[in-house]
Amino acid sequence: MTSENHGTEKADSALVMSPTESTSQAAPFSPSTSKPTQELPDELIQAGWSKCWSKRENRPYYFNRFTNQSLWEMPVLGQHDVISDPLGLNAAPASGEVKSDAGLGNGQRKRPPSEDAQAGPNSFKRPKVCFVPNKGLSSVDMTCLNWSLCFRVYWDLDIQTNAVIRERAPADHLPPHPEIELQRAQLTTKLRQHYHELCSQREGIEPPRESFNRWLLERKVVDKGLDLFLPSECDPVISPSMFREIMNDIPIRLSRIKYKEEARKLLFKYAEAAKKMIDSRNATPDSRKVVKWNVEDTMNWLRRDHSASKEDYMDRLEHLRKQCGPHVASVAKDSVEGICSKIYHISAEYVRRIRQAHLTLLKECNISESTAVQDRLVYCYPARLSIPSPPQPRVELHFENDVACLRYKGEMVKVNRGHFSKLELLYRYSCIDDPRFEKFLSRVWCLIKRYQVMFGSGVNEGSGLQGALPVPIFEALNKQFGVTFECFASPLNCYFKQFCSAFPDIDGFFGSRGPFLSFSPASGSFEANPPFCEELMDAMVKHFEDLLEHSSEPLSFIIFVPEWRDPPTPALTRMEASRFRRHQMIVPAFEHEYRSGSQHICKREEIYYKAVHGTAVIFLQNNAGFSKWEPTTERIQEFLAVYKISGRSLPSPGPPSTSTGDKDSKPVQERLAKSQDNSSPVDKTAPDTTNI
Repeated sequence: MTSENHGTEKADSALVMSPTESTSQAAPFSPSTSKPTQELPDELIQAGWSKCWSKRENRPYYFNRFTNQSLWEMPVLGQHDVISDPLGLNAAPASGEVKSDAGLGNGQRKRPPSEDAQAGPNSFKRPKVCFVPNKGLSSVDMTCLNWSLCFRVYWDLDIQTNAVIRERAPADHLPPHPEIELQRAQLTTKLRQHYHELCSQREGIEPPRESFNRWLLERKVVDKGLDLFLPSECDPVISPSMFREIMNDIPIRLSRIKYKEEARKLLFKYAEAAKKMIDSRNATPDSRKVVKWNVEDTMNWLRRDHSASKEDYMDRLEHLRKQCGPHVASVAKDSVEGICSKIYHISAEYVRRIRQAHLTLLKECNISESTAVQDRLVYCYPARLSIPSPPQPRVELHFENDVACLRYKGEMVKVNRGHFSKLELLYRYSCIDDPRFEKFLSRVWCLIKRYQVMFGSGVNEGSGLQGALPVPIFEALNKQFGVTFECFASPLNCYFKQFCSAFPDIDGFFGSRGPFLSFSPASGSFEANPPFCEELMDAMVKHFEDLLEHSSEPLSFIIFVPEWRDPPTPALTRMEASRFRRHQMIVPAFEHEYRSGSQHICKREEIYYKAVHGTAVIFLQNNAGFSKWEPTTERIQEFLAVYKISGRSLPSPGPPSTSTGDKDSKPVQERLAKSQDNSSPVDKTAPDTTNI
């Protein structure tokens, strides 16, 4: 076999075939036409090797999907003889010469002939490779003979679940479709534009950073509407989250200050904006009098005092805010409520349009009855849909170096090769209605598009809301406390193959068990790192306590939330007062890290970033869970040791800290406070607390 024959031995790596493409060039491997051969060892499969059949030579050969190597004999890891390469894929081309398969472009490869003979017009090859991190390592370098294998694995999909639930009927969500997902993305972009225009026109400010994303999260806590993304049936209509964030930026946004001149300018702008607002709005005479007097006093102070320090300016600004803030807020209240109400009602109208289009697309599909289920306990399984999926349109796939690019109607989404392979594996483990992967590409496109729209289009926007714990933390949680399940994740950032996420209609095909607030496990050990939205975190804690209250089986939740103390969040206050709290520890700011929510597409060196706030780690357990997964001194010490900063993380993309406290440079492990055993009953009011 020569390199010229490569085109007749493999199919296009774009993984999309038109109905007219021929499959006569290859034949599947058949034991009746060849000598029976042994199965490949697991380590070869993990390295990308698979056994194929050469119709031309009438004999089997071995092909590596990552390095494009092909061998007649069974490969040996770490060794390769160029002479034994039957396709000549490893031979360096002569000067000015181009490899025969270079015309594929974008790093594409061709598919084994056994796949072609069985594949449909829009099918996708089922994956034959599994990446398994080595235990005890923070991540694993899957290094092979080609650079394309040199990426880190940030998951372990071999860990089985210990989460037990009651069997449930399939959900009646409408199945995903690229056409509907594209319409939802376009309408969500328009809604973001409306929000920007309303803030600018009515209040003269830019929308608070990430406020629209947090609005989506907060609304879904109370939304009873039919769309899983946009809210449409909420009570109250006015979002507390959006209202609070807009009001905090009125009359101007207060930024972090480093220098004296910046503080002086900020004080001047605030005074000027407060006076302008009180003059242009329907304010009471008393409000006008108080604001104008304080603004004039501030202006006089600015004109006569040129020796003030940065701290003097900031103190004066704080005084002005206390005096004028309530009056400014009272005149802006109705306008801000109008913004919140307008955005909500536009969203509800968009949901109506999306659902109508979706039902029209599905009108010829038969809606099956919900599957009858028994009232029994089973290990948790992915979310299922009761409505069959419609035929999926063509989605094109090509590779640009280490990035997979999926295109539908000119709209392209991207994901790196490592996470694309991860999605293949999750789909194989979780999807039950597409054994030939004919709908895989369209569902991947819908998945990535959904989260792309949720993140927003700004630089680093939304990635913090999808941040994940580092791999060593998950390894320690699994080893020390039996954790096998993530309460808040997505197919893109999950570590385990069992997790809860926001969108069961599309995430369920990739392993999601559905939204956590609708998930009711009877037993198991869970990790929870929720998006940092106060309303969502508060609802999470209420759900934890309800589950712990009503279950006599071992149940444990280890929660990671920001240590916000000024003022403390309701969720943190509630957990610290909970009778189910068994242990608590605080990890200081800048001494631990998170994985970026954009890890599926960002550069490797940008995956980790340092946390700008402290993190509270709290153990909530019932009696049985405490007996089984007790946070003993030894377990806590082992767990805390993995928080040692590795030096690989970047500074947080957020604003710099204004703290002037002592920066202790000692490693975290050297400053661990010794934990005390907590073996008291569940109603103990003062559980153990550890500070790092």
